[in-house]
Amino acid sequence: MWLIKAFHFIWHALILARFFCRSFFIRLFAKNPIKRRWLEIKNTTRTCQRFVRSFHIKLNVKNAELLKKLKDQNYLVVGNHASLLDIFVLAAMENYVFITSKDMSETPVLGSLVRHGGCIMTDRKKKVSLPAEIKNFTEILRSGFKVALFPEQSGTDGSNVNEFRKSLFQVAVDACCTVVPVCIRYLRLDGKQVNDENRSTVCWYRGVNFLKYYWNLIAHRLEAELCFLNPVEYDPNRGRGELSDLVYEQVKNTFHGYEAQPT
Repeated sequence: MWLIKAFHFIWHALILARFFCRSFFIRLFAKNPIKRRWLEIKNTTRTCQRFVRSFHIKLNVKNAELLKKLKDQNYLVVGNHASLLDIFVLAAMENYVFITSKDMSETPVLGSLVRHGGCIMTDRKKKVSLPAEIKNFTEILRSGFKVALFPEQSGTDGSNVNEFRKSLFQVAVDACCTVVPVCIRYLRLDGKQVNDENRSTVCWYRGVNFLKYYWNLIAHRLEAELCFLNPVEYDPNRGRGELSDLVYEQVKNTFHGYEAQPT
């Protein structure tokens, strides 16, 4: 097993080397910030597609036609978040600008990916910076980008969907854009249903060392599911609180609805 894991580690290192090589030339030659971000997120999408293959993820996508209908529109995609793999499977589908925390940007290796992948940062510890962050994120949406948000209030072990932070939904309100809920589930690990016994291999949450989690995760085979849900169109009479609740209910109900069905 150690030899197999070492092989996968080298495989991932080669993927990262290619990512950072492209990133270097993007930053060297793309001086316009909008063009540079487009190139960075496209580089991220290609990299995440390679990671999906290298993590041996069989990805089942439901309602993918919704993305085709919104192909030429900017929107905010919002989903539950329990695993490192969430970013890979979602980014593999579309060129998204991910809203991530400054804490994430300080994580070994992953932080470098975040900083060079066109992501935008929020400082959850400093509420005083929130208005400026919302203004910045809104401008990015208005520039034509599709933005991805994981708004759960705390780390989760993947057995539930925690309540959503409402504050960053103001971005969709100010940008007058559609919100697309997405439910992410991990169904099987090495052919066995993901449950309380093996969930810690897939899910990464607060207090779990990243490098230890990563080493345990590689060299397995996974079956994952992305289900894109009914888009919530912009309504000038709907505030961020109501918008957050509508999206949360869709994601939570879908998550638990699938949980009750045989896989």
